[in-house]
Amino acid sequence: MTRRFILRPRAEHDIQSAFEWYESQRPGLGDEFLVALRQRLEAVRSFPESNPILYRDIRRAVLSRFPYLIFYVVRPTQVAVLAVLHHARNPATWPRK
Repeated sequence: MTRRFILRPRAEHDIQSAFEWYESQRPGLGDEFLVALRQRLEAVRSFPESNPILYRDIRRAVLSRFPYLIFYVVRPTQVAVLAVLHHARNPATWPRK
């Protein structure tokens, strides 16, 4: 069964913010971040249950090369990416969006 794959608005905002920050550090670095992120998101899409559950039903995937974590949930009909956060951020302080 193919599940729908969605990025929640919070995740889209996180990705845009990270891209802008990396791009401000060095032109092209933001694009490199996006390539690494897309590769990891594709792995999550293909094998959503392969990453550990951290809290309740929220799973975490680790981005290679960049210190970011992808938080997502797996449902019968969809995989929803909730947030993409720097590893030093405390998920307990997430704003509720």
